[in-house]
Amino acid sequence: FYTMKKTWFLVVFLIIGVSVTYYLQIPEEVMLPVINPTDLEPEMVDPDVLIERKGYGHTIGDFSFLDQNGQRISNEDIDDKVFVTEYFFTTCGSICPIMNEEMTRVHEMYKSQEDFRILSFTVHPEVDTVAQMKRYSEKYNAGPKWHFLTGDKSKLYELARKSFFVLKPAEAKNLGDAGSDFIHTNNFVLVDRTRRIRGYYDGTRTASVDSLMHDIGRLLEEE
Repeated sequence: FYTMKKTWFLVVFLIIGVSVTYYLQIPEEVMLPVINPTDLEPEMVDPDVLIERKGYGHTIGDFSFLDQNGQRISNEDIDDKVFVTEYFFTTCGSICPIMNEEMTRVHEMYKSQEDFRILSFTVHPEVDTVAQMKRYSEKYNAGPKWHFLTGDKSKLYELARKSFFVLKPAEAKNLGDAGSDFIHTNNFVLVDRTRRIRGYYDGTRTASVDSLMHDIGRLLEEE
């Protein structure tokens, strides 16, 4: 009896030891970085941002645009919410359809999450009216938490250059998307509840968007 008891004790001890060792070897996830203008390529950042704010403590600026339903969406609507942003235009035939197919996966995964939103800003508001954005959004079965936003072009571009950093100067004048001096990147931007940028993801690559979807979940759990 003593021998059997000793054997069971050793078995239990070994199981506990192996379990503890395995747990200790699991790497803890590093907290997502807070991204500031100084962390980015200089061409992506409007010089005024570095002059005015010295490149640190960056948060997304105030904004107000109309979505595909004619509803005004502003920064107040995303306060205390995690959100993802992209810039695109509806007549883009290259990367935009790929990006929005990928964004559809994000939408499907988090469309029932009350404190999550997707903001898709146009770079070509002359064409991308509310009605045009409505037609486009229906192609991707966009629900009420996915807003396709249009409005004043100068304000759209200012937000992209000074807040999200997703427009870069074209190599030569008027060679950018939609006849612009700027071209939009293929980046999805992840923003936390306090409007800080926490990540950039390639919206044309499934693996990168998989990482985005994982990181959205992490931010939603952050206090």
